[in-house]
Amino acid sequence: MKNTIVTLQDQKRRGEKITMITAYDYSMAKLLDQTGVNCLLVGDSLGMVMLGYEDTVSVTMEDMIHHGAAVAKGTRDALVVVDMPFLSYHISVEEAVRNAGRLMREAHAQAVKLEGGSSVLNQVRAIVNSGIPVMGHLGLTPQSVHAFGGFKVQGNTVEQAEQILADANALEEAGAFALVLECVPRGLAKRITDEIAIPTIGIGAGVDTDGQVLVYQDALGMFEGFQPKFVKRFGDIGTQIKNGIMDYCDAVKANEFPTIEHSFKGSQELERLY
Repeated sequence: MKNTIVTLQDQKRRGEKITMITAYDYSMAKLLDQTGVNCLLVGDSLGMVMLGYEDTVSVTMEDMIHHGAAVAKGTRDALVVVDMPFLSYHISVEEAVRNAGRLMREAHAQAVKLEGGSSVLNQVRAIVNSGIPVMGHLGLTPQSVHAFGGFKVQGNTVEQAEQILADANALEEAGAFALVLECVPRGLAKRITDEIAIPTIGIGAGVDTDGQVLVYQDALGMFEGFQPKFVKRFGDIGTQIKNGIMDYCDAVKANEFPTIEHSFKGSQELERLY
């Protein structure tokens, strides 16, 4: 079944959890789409996990279009949501609409996601009024990491919590079809989820949101070292990849690959030339 913004909202009404996972390229999108996941997010996290950038602030529109188009080509059933990168929607409403349109036309996104609350309401309204579905993002918004002083839980004070709650309601009123809540206390995420009619998708926001999202490299154990508190590893693909490639290298060095079954044989007439 094809997932759309309408089917996601129906899932919230039925109390059926929404699943979202990141994707950044054609082959992985094709594989993930076969799992039945509801949404594939082409996140600006690609800058860190695919391109080696230190943060998401360095990601460009060209990066998002390139990877978004690859994911869209590999996806049939999941809803493809593409992040609007840093400064692609901040300068003016007109530029925000133009860049959202580029992601729809050139990256073949089916929805866009942008970070922020009261400061981006005019952009959200204008993009939605242009016929482009918008997913909001509140809490720890990685594009503002330097303003936050690092990757920190947001909404830990009454003032912060009240602002996030107000922003959630305002984004719904502005026309957002769903909302990502990142690194906020579970109780705050639950209140927002109960208070607004649009789906909430959590990452480090507890179990009470309408759905969950993870970066697939985190979920599948593709990186060693630091692991955020909110990440659970559902596989150890990184180890499997390393072991598989080491086995390949060993087989090549031992002259055990390729074997006859992996080789082509010419005609008898051609064989006489060898």
